[in-house]
Order: sequence, then structure tokens, then C-alpha cells
Amino acid sequence: MRHGKKVNHLGRKTAHRKAMLANMACSLIEHKRINTTVAKAKALKQFIEPLITKSKAENNLTAEKGTHNRRIVFKNLRDKYAVTELFSEVSEKVSDRPGGYTRIIKLGNRLGDNADMAMIELVDFNELYNAGKPKKKTTRRSRRGSGAKAEPVVETTQEPKPETKAKSETVAEPKVEAKPETVAEVETPTSKPESGSEAEASTETGSKPKTEAKDEGSEA
Repeated sequence: MRHGKKVNHLGRKTAHRKAMLANMACSLIEHKRINTTVAKAKALKQFIEPLITKSKAENNLTAEKGTHNRRIVFKNLRDKYAVTELFSEVSEKVSDRPGGYTRIIKLGNRLGDNADMAMIELVDFNELYNAGKPKKKTTRRSRRGSGAKAEPVVETTQEPKPETKAKSETVAEPKVEAKPETVAEVETPTSKPESGSEAEASTETGSKPKTEAKDEGSEA
């Protein structure tokens, strides 16, 4: 029975399987994407991603670590040109990515033997797929951060209080302004009697010339 054996032998002996994965990894580093079967693509993903992690600059800060990692990668790939490109071009592209450097896309079944086909590619070299996506900020999540997130909720609950005060002030302002208008309306009727007295005075002055004219007529 095959219990607990997670390695897919791919129908090959150990030496043949390692040589095949090394050649596929070199082709993936050179061309950035290759077409193969789904089973081989999954096996290649497990084979190449630890090697890409060793090529990142953060793991090669000293000369001793850099030399050690290059020798481990060369033992698996067996191609110095692929090692050089992996530690130069590929490591710069994947420097900000914490794992998951490859992507498997299924392509359907192959004509002939009806095998499941797939394309495996390096994620950061597909510029068309990542063109419209903004870069995500890398943040660490911890339980201590959950308490800090509760503070903005308290601030949002306190914000409506000043708004209610502002509303009450705006409602009270028209009432204060309305009082002088009512006084002005009361003052306007008081001015009417003055106009009446002026009219009486004008009638008195107008009647005097008439009487004087009558006296002059009688004397004549």
C-alpha cells in the first residue's frame, strides 16, 4: 500500500525524475513560462519555489550565505547559466513577494492521450495579468492590533454630537433675527398719525387764503 507517500513518482525512477525536473526548472527560468501536464507542473512547483527563495537578496546578505545558496541551487539545477539568471533577474523581480512565485493555469486535455495540460509561469513576469492590480501593502497581523482597531469606532460615535449642537445653533439664529422685524412693523403704524396731523395743518393753511380772498372782495 502507498500510505503516507506524498511524492509523485511521475512513472519514472529517482534519477530520471530529478533530471527531468531540473531541465524543466531551467526552461522555466529561461522562458518564464512553459506548457506541460498538470501532474508535472505541480511537481515542478514544489521543486523550484524553494530554490527561488534561496536566490532572494534578503537570504544572501553575506558572501558566505550567498556562496552557500548558489552551490545548493547549482546542485539541483546543474546549469550555471540558469543559476546566474535566477540570482540576478528573477531574484530582483520576486524580492517583494513572500512566496507563491509560480502560477498554474489549466489548458484542457491534450489530443491523443487526453492528458490534462497546464501552463506554469512566474507570477511577476506576467505584466498583462498584473497591469491593473495595485500593489498590496505588506502588514503583519497580530492579536494586539485588534485592540487598536476599536479606537476609530469610538471616534465615529462621538462625531454626531457636535453636529446636533450646530443644528440647534442654526435653528436659534432665525428666532433672534425675527424680533427686530416685528418691532419695525409696530413702528410703522405710529408714523401714520404724523401724516394725518400734517394733512390737518395743510388744510388749515389752505383755508386761510380763501377767507382773505373773501375779505378783499367785500372791501372792493
